[in-house]
Amino acid sequence: MSNLAEAKEPNPEFTRKVVESGGKTVNLCFQCGTCTGSCPSGRQTAFRIRKVVRRAQLGFEEDVLPSDDLWLCTTCFTCYERCPRGVEIVDIVMALRNMAVKKGYMAEPHRKIAELVSKTGHLVTLREEDKALRAKLGLEPVPPTVLSDAKALEEVKKIAVLCGFDKLIIPGAK
Repeated sequence: MSNLAEAKEPNPEFTRKVVESGGKTVNLCFQCGTCTGSCPSGRQTAFRIRKVVRRAQLGFEEDVLPSDDLWLCTTCFTCYERCPRGVEIVDIVMALRNMAVKKGYMAEPHRKIAELVSKTGHLVTLREEDKALRAKLGLEPVPPTVLSDAKALEEVKKIAVLCGFDKLIIPGAK
């Protein structure tokens, strides 16, 4: 009997929010499992995209948004390319991630990259060995990006502040 007491009620309001946030095809999924069977991340981890989509369909917000599984998708589009119903799974994942971030949930590696972009304008740092290799190849040691243009970097930082991106990436902000 305890299983009945733990049964969750579907929340169509959350599912509606997923649709409105960009996951417009979430309700087309009929749970065939093609996405999970095709997923490269699923071969290496316990990630099962079919379960994420099903929980979104049922409106199980507290199972989806704080879940580490949401961040295991590499957005390779294999699931979408093979889906017999044309479910735009990557769009659903991105919608769910955006919703999760607004609620203060973000995988630590994603947060670190977002913080790096916010501070430097790049996804990766420019190491001394990279500069040396660039010089050896006859290139300027620092590429002609925000790394070599202080004014452009300040504009990137300003945009991050103006759109609230800097606050979204605060560690542990929930």
